[in-house]
Amino acid sequence: MRPIDLAREHGLSAQAIRNYDDAGILPPTERTDNGYRRYTPAHAQALRAFLALRAGHGHERAAEILRSCHRGDTESAYRLIDATHTALHTERGTHTDVATALDNLSATPPDPIPGRPLTVGELAHRLGVHAATLRTWETEGILRPERDPATGYRHYRPDAVRDAEIARQLRRGGYPLARVAHFLESLHEAGGTEALTAFLTAWQQRLNARGRALLSGAAQLDAYLLLCERM
Repeated sequence: MRPIDLAREHGLSAQAIRNYDDAGILPPTERTDNGYRRYTPAHAQALRAFLALRAGHGHERAAEILRSCHRGDTESAYRLIDATHTALHTERGTHTDVATALDNLSATPPDPIPGRPLTVGELAHRLGVHAATLRTWETEGILRPERDPATGYRHYRPDAVRDAEIARQLRRGGYPLARVAHFLESLHEAGGTEALTAFLTAWQQRLNARGRALLSGAAQLDAYLLLCERM
């Protein structure tokens, strides 16, 4: 088969196939006497596997999975696959924790002392973190406490308490600070309760779609490995 023969199935260009070949995503390719690349059904299945894996693992990890298989190092390929599944499992737990935190905040007053916002120490105690952690989150743009005009002390109103609760769950889920800040910014843009529910639903749908993509990628990779075993 020629590059264009592989490309047509996926709506790609022949140059894209050559690029994947040069990147080691396809198995080693034979060439004709005049230098043209010759592809086999194994190359076609490797391409299907890569494109399916890419949807769940991302471009770089999918490429490394295929390269590992081409080297005969399936152990490394399986480790890479396991790492993605572990990360997805962790994110599912984070989604559940964030949704629970939001439910709890809506069901119970975030301020244990009615009529007064929380201080740094009170919020730190509520979350089980150090006060210095809250200051770091503020520096990173995660929290935006108010300041007492007379003393300069930080005050955390219910919306800031909610943000801190969510930040704690996301950090437990392994989210870096920059990503936590971006998440909360998106949450603020979502607005009220209905928009927040839609935000969480969309997140869940993305998790489910990625899980399905991982299944599809595994099926195509398995088909490629079986084909290689029979050759």
